[in-house]
Amino acid sequence: MFTKEKNKDLHYSVSGKISADELQKVADEVLTEFGKTAKMPGFRTGHIPLSVLRQKYNASAWGEAIDKALNNDLQKYLEEKKIRLAAQPKVDMDGFEIGKDVEYSLEFDILPTLPAIDLDKITLTKKVAKLDEKEVDTALQNIRKSRSVAEKQDEKYKAADGDVAVIDFKGFIGKEAFEGGAAEKHHLILGSGSFIPGFEDQVIGHKAGDEFDVNVTFPKEYHAENLAGKKARFEVKVHEVRKHILPEMNDELAKEVGQESVEKLKEHIRNIITDQYASAAQQEMRNELLDVLADKVKLDLPETLVSQELEMAKQEHDHHNAEHGHDHKWDEKKEKKDAERRVKLGLILAEWGTQNKVEVTRDDLQQAIWAEASRYPDPKQIFEFYNKNQNAVAMLRGMVFERKALDAMLTHVKQKEKSVPAEELFKQASVR
Repeated sequence: MFTKEKNKDLHYSVSGKISADELQKVADEVLTEFGKTAKMPGFRTGHIPLSVLRQKYNASAWGEAIDKALNNDLQKYLEEKKIRLAAQPKVDMDGFEIGKDVEYSLEFDILPTLPAIDLDKITLTKKVAKLDEKEVDTALQNIRKSRSVAEKQDEKYKAADGDVAVIDFKGFIGKEAFEGGAAEKHHLILGSGSFIPGFEDQVIGHKAGDEFDVNVTFPKEYHAENLAGKKARFEVKVHEVRKHILPEMNDELAKEVGQESVEKLKEHIRNIITDQYASAAQQEMRNELLDVLADKVKLDLPETLVSQELEMAKQEHDHHNAEHGHDHKWDEKKEKKDAERRVKLGLILAEWGTQNKVEVTRDDLQQAIWAEASRYPDPKQIFEFYNKNQNAVAMLRGMVFERKALDAMLTHVKQKEKSVPAEELFKQASVR
């Protein structure tokens, strides 16, 4: 057991000694277990004498015995003090010599005790939006557009916003053509924003057979540094213009998208929009509750966890700068404050969720993986990633647990409804 101990707030420093006799006893247990399957010339498996095993493997067995004795002392200490580790302890030990006592010291942070949270004294705003039939009409129009056919127009037809222009183009900086700035018979959807700002606007109004110049300026943050912020001229030739012909909205079209009739399709769309409103309102309340918890709950934070969170944020910041060629400065003061907030909220949700028996089921985890996969062009890659990466699954489980704990908390708070325009619901789409 520990011979010295010192603690300040959540930080503990303890020292101890393990006798040589105790260590050899544990080492012998390790060797005996190892000897059950070990193979050695001249001996049958499982019948190697302990004295022979000691001669060959005692040093490594002592190392394992020290680890076991350290962990045993630490676990007894934690149980006696009724405290829990916040992270792995730091071990300080000046090596060991077989046959001699081992002295060591440990430093570690413990988890704070969560104070009582009076959720019934918290009042949150539940934003409610009235369904606008214009959104249903917009959704119906999008369905029509998704099944539209781009038909070639005659040579007198002038390209309009939303049309497809089949063009040749070649780009120049000054008098020099630049690499990657040319293509033939490219299908450009006008108004899609897929080209440099201003390019598509200058194609609108032209017809098949037109040849003209388009003058634009590359954005300052353009991914190709040799073009960023520079003025460019494109020689453009229009081969043809295609206009999207929308199908009529009728029961046949409704059946193509899995509904019996136009009325059933409208009802389906209304349900989807209503669910989106409810989801956005729930997210807003989650954000508001997190702000209240971060502001009102007093909680000491383990410095180890804050340091780890800050280090991960720094790595992500540096990776983002390197990947995107940015030079965003690292604000240590602000980032540490943000890290402390994340650690604090994580501890609150973890502790409250555990106390209130929040659980992450297999279905919860599957739904979370499905939701993540649906955001990518190839969902199969995401499923394979989680199948092969248990650390990622553990992180996802933690996120789901926190969300479920937060939603469980919301059932205990008071709520007051506030009518808002639909767009206000979607201003903040993620948990802060």
